[in-house]
Amino acid sequence: MKELFRTNDMVLLSFLEHCLREEGIESLVFDSHMSVMDGSIGILPRRLMVGDDDLGRAEAILADMRQKHGFDQ
Repeated sequence: MKELFRTNDMVLLSFLEHCLREEGIESLVFDSHMSVMDGSIGILPRRLMVGDDDLGRAEAILADMRQKHGFDQ
């Protein structure tokens, strides 16, 4: 698995997961329980991971989403 994206924004992360799923790309969120380590204040980012074979397509989808929706992370 390869890291596609890293963020603290859970809404954005959920949106990206949805966009990938719509295109038939499975993803996993790593570090979702690490907030216990930071006192549940959400400073540790979560990583959106995709399979090695899907990375190129996922990066293209991410670039398209950045352009359409204007997020800069």
